[in-house]
Amino acid sequence: MLGLATSMVLRCDDCIKYHLEKCHEQGVTTDEMFELFGVANLVGGTIVIPHTRRAVEYWEELNGLTD
Repeated sequence: MLGLATSMVLRCDDCIKYHLEKCHEQGVTTDEMFELFGVANLVGGTIVIPHTRRAVEYWEELNGLTD
């Protein structure tokens, strides 16, 4: 989870996807994930928002929540 937060602040989409996959494998909940997204946005500022959007989309895909 720390790797994901730092990857979001550094704005590395490939790293974000990798860490999202690992978080999913480890059973991180959606509530925990959104708390992490909030921390990353607080630390990284508004420049992180586009990466958060893509991370949410990929998280939903990993959890089978997309069409």
